[in-house]
Amino acid sequence: MFMVNIPALEQMNQILHILFIFLPFLWALGVLPPPDALFLWAMEQILEFGLGGSPMSTHIRLLIMFIISSGTAVTSYFIPSNVGVVLFMTGLGFLLSLNLSEMGFVFQHSVTRHRVETKSKALPTGSEKHFTWKECLFYVIILLLALLESVLLHHFACCSQISKNSPQAIVGYILMILLIILWILREIQSVYIFGIFRNPFYPKDVHTVPLFLEKQARLMKIGVVRRTLLNLVSPFAMIAFLSLDSALQELHSVSVSLGFTRAFRMVWQNTENALLETVTVAAVHLLTSSVHTRWNRSLNTGLRLLLVGIMRDRLIQFISKLQFAVAILLASWTEEKRRKSTTTLCILNMVFSPFVLVSIIFSTLLSSPLLPLFTLPLFLVGFPRPIQSWPGVVGTAACVCADTVYYYQMIPGLTAALQSAMAAGGLGLLLPGSHYLGRFQDRLIWIMILEHGYTYCYINIKGLELQETSCHTAEAGRVDEVFEGAFAQEEYAKICSINGHFGNVLTPCTVLPVKLYSDARNVLSGIIDSHDNLIEFKGDLVKVLVWILIHYCSRRSSMQEHVHKTENEEKASLGILPTLNTSPQNESPEDTVSLNSGTLDDWSDDVLGDEPTTKKGNEEKHQLKVLQSINLPLPGSVESQVVGDHSIGKVPENSFYKAVILGYPAIDKGKQEDMAYIPLVEFSCSHSHLLSLPKEWTSDCLPKSKMREMSLLFPEDWYQFVLRQLECFPSEENVPDVLEEIANDRVLKDFYAHAVMTCYFSLFGVCNLDPTPGHILKVYSGVLPWSVAFDWLTEKPELFQLALKAFRYTLKLMVDKASLGPIEDFKELTNYLEEYESDWYIGLVSDEKWKEAILQEKPYLFSLGYDPDMGVYTGRVLTLQELLIQVGKLNAEAVRGQWANLSWELLYATNDDEERYSIQAHPLLLRNLTVQAADPPLGYPVYSSKPLHIHLY
Repeated sequence: MFMVNIPALEQMNQILHILFIFLPFLWALGVLPPPDALFLWAMEQILEFGLGGSPMSTHIRLLIMFIISSGTAVTSYFIPSNVGVVLFMTGLGFLLSLNLSEMGFVFQHSVTRHRVETKSKALPTGSEKHFTWKECLFYVIILLLALLESVLLHHFACCSQISKNSPQAIVGYILMILLIILWILREIQSVYIFGIFRNPFYPKDVHTVPLFLEKQARLMKIGVVRRTLLNLVSPFAMIAFLSLDSALQELHSVSVSLGFTRAFRMVWQNTENALLETVTVAAVHLLTSSVHTRWNRSLNTGLRLLLVGIMRDRLIQFISKLQFAVAILLASWTEEKRRKSTTTLCILNMVFSPFVLVSIIFSTLLSSPLLPLFTLPLFLVGFPRPIQSWPGVVGTAACVCADTVYYYQMIPGLTAALQSAMAAGGLGLLLPGSHYLGRFQDRLIWIMILEHGYTYCYINIKGLELQETSCHTAEAGRVDEVFEGAFAQEEYAKICSINGHFGNVLTPCTVLPVKLYSDARNVLSGIIDSHDNLIEFKGDLVKVLVWILIHYCSRRSSMQEHVHKTENEEKASLGILPTLNTSPQNESPEDTVSLNSGTLDDWSDDVLGDEPTTKKGNEEKHQLKVLQSINLPLPGSVESQVVGDHSIGKVPENSFYKAVILGYPAIDKGKQEDMAYIPLVEFSCSHSHLLSLPKEWTSDCLPKSKMREMSLLFPEDWYQFVLRQLECFPSEENVPDVLEEIANDRVLKDFYAHAVMTCYFSLFGVCNLDPTPGHILKVYSGVLPWSVAFDWLTEKPELFQLALKAFRYTLKLMVDKASLGPIEDFKELTNYLEEYESDWYIGLVSDEKWKEAILQEKPYLFSLGYDPDMGVYTGRVLTLQELLIQVGKLNAEAVRGQWANLSWELLYATNDDEERYSIQAHPLLLRNLTVQAADPPLGYPVYSSKPLHIHLY
C-alpha cells in the first residue's frame, strides 16, 4: 500500500527481499548485531557525526546526551531570528561540550556539605579539589565572550559571499596557521613523530624521575603554549569563521540547523578535529570558489563540515584497519611455527586482494571491527557495536586477586600524570576509542578513552595479571623491547633515528612520573641460614620484645589518660591495670592469625618436613584450655586474698593482681612450690602504673626454675635505656627524673622480665636451642611450636600480635645487619626499630594488613618467603617512590578486531579451549595481552576502574 508509485520504496523492497535470504548466513558469521548493540551504535554515530557530540562513558549518559542534542538541533530550526539562532547554537554548543553531570554533582555535594558537616563518600576521587568556583567563573567568562563575539561578527561583519579578501577568508588563513602550529607542538611532545622518526627534542636515555623532569621542562613550557592555543585561541577563531558565514542569513532550513548546530558544538567538543575540518572546508572553498560545482552550489558550510568530518573519521579507520590486516598477513608469514598452516591463506589473500579490500572498506563504512577469524588472515566484517565493545557499565567487573591492590594504589598518581601528559599532547590526538598500554616492572596498565569534551575526558584503566605465564612473559618482553628502543637511547645516538618496531600495534608515546611501589626480590639463603646470625637473632629478639612492649604500654597509658581523665588516683599505686581491649576468655584459637590445630600438629623446624615434629596430644591441650577458661575456684588452686579495708570475697579485678595456680593434673606440694608465683606487690614509683602491663599478660605458666634461668637473659641495661628514651608524660614537669624513677623500679622490671621471657619461650618452643631457618620461617608466618606457654600466648591476641611483630622486626634487623654492618650502640638499634615502626610494614603478602599498608602508602614493605623450586629463602621489599611508567599507543582497530574475534569465537563458535591458538602469545599483535584486557567473562583483568574524569588544562 505504501509503495504505490514511489520508485525508491519499490527498489528498497527488492533489495531487502534479496538481503533477507542471506540473513541466516550473516547471523552464523556474527555479522548481524544484537539489538542493543545496534541501538547504541546508531546513537553514537548520530551523536558524533550528526550532532557534533562524543561517544559517552556510560549508556545512560549516551541516551540523555542524545535526547538533549537532538532537541537542540530541532529547537534551532524554529527560532525566527538570525541573531537568536547564532546565540542559541553558540551557547548550547559550549554548554553541551562541558561535563555538566560532574558540575551538577559537585554543586549538589557542596550544598549538602554545608547543611551536614560530613563529607560524602560518594564523591568521585579528586572532583571537589579540581572543580572549584574559579573554574565555574572561567567557564562563564568563556561563554559570555563566545556569545558576544558571535553576535557582533554576525551582525556587523557578515558578508554574502566568500572571497579571498573577505573577513571569513582572512579567518580561514588564521585557522590554517593555527592548525600547523598546533600539529607541530603536539608532535614534539611524544617520542616519535608520525610514529616513525624519533623526536630530537625528546629526552634521551631517561632512567630517573628528577633527570626526566629536568630534561622535559622545555617540553612542558611548549605544552602550556599548545594548551592555550587549543583551548582559548582556536575555538574563538572557529566561532568567528562560522559566525561570518552567509548561510546563517537563511532561516527555516533543515540543512542549516543540522549543519551549524553540529559545527558550533564541534568547536568545543573536539577542537583539534574541528580545526582540521574547518581548515579543509576553507581551503577547498578558496581553491574552487570560481568553479561551479555541487559542493559550492548546493551545500552550506555546516553540511560541508559534516561530510568532511565523516570522511576524516572513515579515512583514519580505513588506514588503521589496513595496517592491522597487513600486520596479520606479515605475522602469519614470518611466524615459523604457523607458516606451513597459513601459507595457503596468505596466497589466497594476495590472489583475492580486491575482495579483502572490499571487506575492509565495508567494515570502515559501517564503523565496525575488522574480524580476523581465529586471528588468522581470514577477514570478516564484525557487527557494528559501540566503542566500549562490551555490554554493561565500565569498571563493574574484574578478576580481583592479591595483585589488584597494587593497581588500586597507583591509580590516583597515574591519573594525575595522565592529566599532565594529555593536556600537553604527549599522548597524541585524544579520540574516544583510543587505547594505550603502560608498562612498569611486572605491571601492565591498559588505558582506554571513553569520552572527550571541552577540557575534560573520561578514561578506563585496567590492570593485567602479574603472573608470569609463558604467553604473558613473551609479549611483555616484546613490550619492554619496544619501549627500551624508544626511551633508552644513548646520548650519542642519531639525532633523528627510525622506529625499529614500526608496524607493531604498539607505538611508544611518552613516560609518566607516578608514585608507586617498586618490587625487589632477593635471595636470603646466605643470611638466614648463617650460624652467627642465628645466634645473634636470639639476643636481638629479647631486646626487640622489650622495646615493643614498653612502647605499647606507654601509648596505652596515654590513651587511658585521654579517655579516663577522672580515674581514681588510688589505682595508680597498684601493680596491674586492665587492658584497653581484652578478648573473651573462651575465644576460639581459630580466631588468632595463621593458627589452626592441623598446622600446629604438623609443625616442624624444617620447611620441607625433614626434621622430626614436636607434637602434643590434642586431648591434653583441650583440657588445659578448658581449665584456663573456668572462672570458679578449683581444687588445688590458691586465690590471693583481699588486703586492706576491703572485705573478704569477690572484689573488682582491676583493684589488685590475683594469681591463680591451677591444680590440674594433681601434683604434690614440692612441685607446687616450684611453680612460678608472683605475689601481690606495689610499685616503688608512683608513676610506674603508667607503663604497667595488662594483668592478663603477667605469666604464671612457666616453672619457677625455668623462669629464673631465662630471666638471666633479660637485658636490664637495654630495658633502662629504652625507658629513659621515652617521650611521654606531657603533663609532668620533670620528665627525665620521672623516667629515672620508673627505670629503677624493680617490681616493674620483674613484670616486664616475666612477660618478655614467656613470649620468648613461646616463640622458640620447649628446647631453647639455636633456631633453624625453617623455624624462623614458620614463626614468621605465625605458626608457633607447641610449648607450655603456647595456650597462654595464643589466648591473648594483642600480646600474640606484638610478639609476632617483634619476631618479624628481629628478622628484618638480622637482614639489615648482614647488609649494612653491625650495630654499634643502643642508639643505633633504637633508630632501626623506630624506622621499622614508622616507615615499614613487615609481615606476609597474604595478610590483610599488607594490603592496608599498601593503600595507606607505607614507604616500605618487607616479607619473608621460601621458593621450593630453587630451595632458597627469599625476601621481598616494596619501596614507594616516584618512578617512570612507559606508555605507548595501541592500534585501536587491532584491539577492536581481536576483541571482536574473541566475542565471536566464544559466543558463536563456542571455542573455550584454554590453549586455543587465538589466545597464544603473538609479539607483533600482543594477542594474549589484548585478550586479557577484555571485560570479564571473556577477559580477565585483575583491576578495572570506573570511568575516571580527567581535566585537560
